[in-house]
Amino acid sequence: MKSDQIKKGPDRAPARSYLRATGLDDQQIAQPMIAVVNTWSDVTPCNMHLRELAEPLKEGIRAAGGTPVEFGSIVVTDGISMGTEGMKCSLMSREVVADSIELATRGHCLDGVVVLVGCDKTIPAAAMALARLDLPGMAIYGGSIMPGKHKGIPITIKDVFQAVGAHAAGTMDEAELREIEAEACPGAGACGGQFTANTMALALTTLGLSPMGVNDIPAVHPDKAKAMTACGKRVVEQIREGQSARRMISVESLRNAATVTSATAGSTNAVLHLLAIAREAGVAFDIDEFDEISRRTPIIGDLKPAGRFMAPDMFEAGGTPLVIDRLRKAGLVSDTPTVTGRSLFEECANPLEKPGQKVIVDFDRPLESRGGFGILYGNIAPEGCVAKLAGHGDFIFSGPARVFENEEDAFAAVQGRKIASGDVIVIRNEGPKGGPGMREMLAVTAALAGQGLDDSVALMTDGRFSGASFGFVIGHISPEAANGGPIALLRDGDTITIDVDRRVIETDADLESRRAGWQPRPHAYASGALAKYAYMVSSASEGAVTSFPDLNDRRADHG
Repeated sequence: MKSDQIKKGPDRAPARSYLRATGLDDQQIAQPMIAVVNTWSDVTPCNMHLRELAEPLKEGIRAAGGTPVEFGSIVVTDGISMGTEGMKCSLMSREVVADSIELATRGHCLDGVVVLVGCDKTIPAAAMALARLDLPGMAIYGGSIMPGKHKGIPITIKDVFQAVGAHAAGTMDEAELREIEAEACPGAGACGGQFTANTMALALTTLGLSPMGVNDIPAVHPDKAKAMTACGKRVVEQIREGQSARRMISVESLRNAATVTSATAGSTNAVLHLLAIAREAGVAFDIDEFDEISRRTPIIGDLKPAGRFMAPDMFEAGGTPLVIDRLRKAGLVSDTPTVTGRSLFEECANPLEKPGQKVIVDFDRPLESRGGFGILYGNIAPEGCVAKLAGHGDFIFSGPARVFENEEDAFAAVQGRKIASGDVIVIRNEGPKGGPGMREMLAVTAALAGQGLDDSVALMTDGRFSGASFGFVIGHISPEAANGGPIALLRDGDTITIDVDRRVIETDADLESRRAGWQPRPHAYASGALAKYAYMVSSASEGAVTSFPDLNDRRADHG
């Protein structure tokens, strides 16, 4: 066992002395030592219940003959930081969480690792850390929040953001805005739609890094604690079997994860996160995979933000096993290993489908003929960008550019009713490096929706979008403005054409004639974590990562 390095032999007496101080006896020290990484926080409903879920998990580890070693990591909550400077920290927190898991697990020579996750960046961070460490282990999602209700209608946090737009448009008074604010989030759990948290929880199950069905269970459901105990027992079995995380991560399992994401009209953030997980596992996986998969995968999940239902509804309908079984029968996914020791198809055989459910439809009558992503190229995005397709019917848009240097200016223009039907809003300097941090534009897209402009306005950015965003939105434009990408050269009035079927995003403006006059903007942060992130981070087309297999080559490039 790896932990023998810290606990075996006379030389390790000081380490054993420390372990005894924590309450461990000889038997507990001799057993496999398993990291229980807890991203608990009381600042967010997404993670506030993870402290309680850790207890049955640790009980399961002990019952199976292992010794749990619990430590914490951080969470940055998108729903709180959205539209503020704080949102610059969200994507970076993915890297910090992955780094902290790696450091504490390696630093104590632990034998396995289980990560409890909630708000959305903690989920891919757990997978990235598992891939780096390549130990026995798993990621366990704390589960979805239950829906709120307003006037008898189920609502989510997305409805609060849209209510802000409706209030600005004068179609909702402040009293109703406050009612929706108070009603949308009734308790523990992550955002209830097929937003980034539930999208990535589904993706990790499909990758094989989370036990089948566990992530589906809502946060406050009575079955959640029982599932934690079973997970604790299983991770000890993984150690005895010699099963490690990288066995689960392959081109095939990544394609499976992209397929379920596309089939449920999930968050475009999955593109960033799956690319990052692939990079950490040393698996060649290209951004174009998402376009190919989306073109052949119809949408069968009627889930918010584009659909009608929420994650707890999908759980009741049949959950992940039902989705994957549908995809298996259509020949769209492959059989791959999972942390349970059984294959993906074995885990999803004979799913329990709720009679009459309408959440997951049949392939003979899909909600949309193609999936939720499009990867576009052109003289605006030579390295590619990501179009979110679910929720609107048009795949072609052309109009004049309305250029904004940051999210705040764009939001102010929308709230000030200065955006007209047919405009293409351009928000730049919000990429991984330029932001820094690649903020989500939910405040802007929700305000457009609240004003009824989501179907008549396009929005493009070198930033990204929340899983709750919908409309004709294109993000991850690469190269970003901070790196001198063509988006930095656009001007008000330039005609921009977006054609999803042709995979094109372009302008008729002569951008290169403007390059000589372009100057990079000064970095917003001269020191601290965000400055380090801006220096190190890769392009969004590569997953916006800070961990590189070719680190020596990058050092040479930086001199």
